[in-house]
Amino acid sequence: MIKTIDPNKISQPELHGYMLAAVAPRPICFASTIDAAGNVNLSPFSFFNVFSSNPPIMIFSPARSGRDNSLKHSHQNVKEVPEVVINVVNYDMVEQMSLASTAYDKGINEFEKAGFTQVPSEKVGPPRVAEAPVAFECSVQEVIELAELPGAGNLILAKVELIHINESYLTDGNLDTQKLDLVGRMGGSWYVHANGNALFEIPKPIRTKGIGVDALPKGIRDSAILTGNNLGRLGNMEKLPSSEIVESVGHHFHGHSQSELHKKAKDMLEAGDTEKALALLIYAENR
Repeated sequence: MIKTIDPNKISQPELHGYMLAAVAPRPICFASTIDAAGNVNLSPFSFFNVFSSNPPIMIFSPARSGRDNSLKHSHQNVKEVPEVVINVVNYDMVEQMSLASTAYDKGINEFEKAGFTQVPSEKVGPPRVAEAPVAFECSVQEVIELAELPGAGNLILAKVELIHINESYLTDGNLDTQKLDLVGRMGGSWYVHANGNALFEIPKPIRTKGIGVDALPKGIRDSAILTGNNLGRLGNMEKLPSSEIVESVGHHFHGHSQSELHKKAKDMLEAGDTEKALALLIYAENR
């Protein structure tokens, strides 16, 4: 059964809940801004991502309050002083970051409330968070206000002017995903921890052209054992294995049933041995 929803026929809080639970995990923009008087604000936003590397552009959206339609202080600040520091949030600071999301009165410094250390920026006015593994000093290029309704977004287009990286998160000069230990926002009060067993790799089909799932023999495509993810990994292969490889792999499993061969191939796929798995599956097809 499918539940179909017209967004115009449910309340804004209901729509908000569905969208945030379904579109996740979302990276977190931990934005530090200042107003015209120099008052500092620090707030997290999960309507956020990177949208260009040349020029380097990030966008975040401090939405209007769904309760009283008020504007976020970060939104007001970047209209007064078009600058922001986007601080990256990792697991070690996630509880403090959450505390900074409290709706404190304007003029209250969330750095102090949440126990973070202010570090002066070099190219923009707002300070950066010393505890953040990475911080991006940005100039605000444009503010796009989508509507004046409760829950309406306000897109802040921020151009990266300077990047600060804590070198303890580097391996061979590159940011190390496992060291970064990042977190992402889910629906409700839930977060996701991007580390340990939650991390997995998928070969990216950028410089190579995979054969595609449609090029796999029908018996493999219709397997009751292989998952869609398994088929996707197989379809990422550049070519089918040669008959010599098929026979070399298959002779070790002589006498096994087709379902047993598919189970063995699935184990190989999950162990990362894609070519061997595909060879075994083709062997099962050709018997």
